[in-house]
This record gives sequence, C-alpha cells and structure tokens, in this order.
Amino acid sequence: MKFSRLPLVYAMVRGFSELILRLGHRLRVQGLEHVPRQGGAVLVSNHSSFLDPMALAGAIRFRVLHFMARDTLCHAPVIGWLMPRLQLILIDRERGDVAALKATLRLLKDGELVGLFPEGTRTSDGNLQPARGGIGFLVSRARVPVIPVYVDGTYRALSRHHRFPRPARVTVTIGPPIPLDQLEALGTGRDALQGVADLIMERIASLRGPAGK
Repeated sequence: MKFSRLPLVYAMVRGFSELILRLGHRLRVQGLEHVPRQGGAVLVSNHSSFLDPMALAGAIRFRVLHFMARDTLCHAPVIGWLMPRLQLILIDRERGDVAALKATLRLLKDGELVGLFPEGTRTSDGNLQPARGGIGFLVSRARVPVIPVYVDGTYRALSRHHRFPRPARVTVTIGPPIPLDQLEALGTGRDALQGVADLIMERIASLRGPAGK
C-alpha cells in the first residue's frame, strides 16, 4: 500500500497547518526518517496544546495521519463537513472509547498511520503527565511500530490557559520506533499494560531538548 497521494482536503489543511506553523512559530522537524513510508504505525506524542495535531500533521508531508476527535463536532455546519475529510477517528460519546479503539485497530491493520496522545488530555502546567493505560492495550493488540514524538514549544505558543497564540518556536522531534520485543516483554496483564504505557512516556520524555527539560 502506497501513500504518495493524499486526499485533496486533507492535503490542503495539512499544508495550511504547516505554513501557519512555519511562518508564525518557525516550525522545525527532526527525525522524520523514523516515520515509515508505508505500513501501519502509531505516533505517540506529548500533549500540550490544540496546536499539537497541527504540528504533527504539518511535519509529515507524505502520509495521512489519523487523529481521534469527538463525534459531536460533526454537528457544526462547516466543521461537520470537514471532519470526515480530515481522516479523523470519531469517538462516540455514548459508546465511549471502545468504538474508537476498534476503529483505530482497523486502521492500523489496513496499514494506516495513527497519531495518539497517551496522556489523554492537554497538560495544565507544561510538564508531562502519566499515560493512561489504554495506550498499553492498544499497542499490545496492534503489534505495529510505536514511534515516540516530543513536540516542544506548543505550550508556550498556545497553552490551555491562553485564548490566542503567542510567538514561540515549535519543534517536532521524532525518535526511532520502540522495539516490539521490549514492549512484548512487559507482558499483557493490567499492570504490564500500564508498564507499556509508562515505557512509552519514558521514550517521549527522552526526546526533550534543553528547552523542554
């Protein structure tokens, strides 16, 4: 399966995101060679800002990157039209995360690229938060490359405490995939799955530069 041609609307929004971040926040991308050109993979990143999905999608020009989003956003006129065209994984509030998990696993099985934020929500103080155990379960079921990413600068640019963006350089650092044997060696029990989640957060944290420490 090849991903050389992106869907038109996705490509336009992705390109606009990259342009905004390069002009307004001097976007810098490091380690892009670690993202496979084809085949299923999960990008796991810290989460500091609404700008994080833009930064990740803007960094990866050659593949569609699927993110999760609440299905209630589809009710808005313009956003509702845009949502499915952005290749998002919709979360049903009534069915909860189970439906989203199944949809994510199907995408990965089909060779797609998925972006996840193990912390589950944006940090309130700029520091990394513990990962939720669900990421461990998904990774153990998916059996695809897990690629850690650290996004620096988005908290300073647009934290959850600010209404409008501020000048700040944004850097996306992509690390090498976590070896599957290291993840599988932790086991599949509840404690083991949390251990997988913790290992993922450790790899994300290891990518922080001096400004992120």
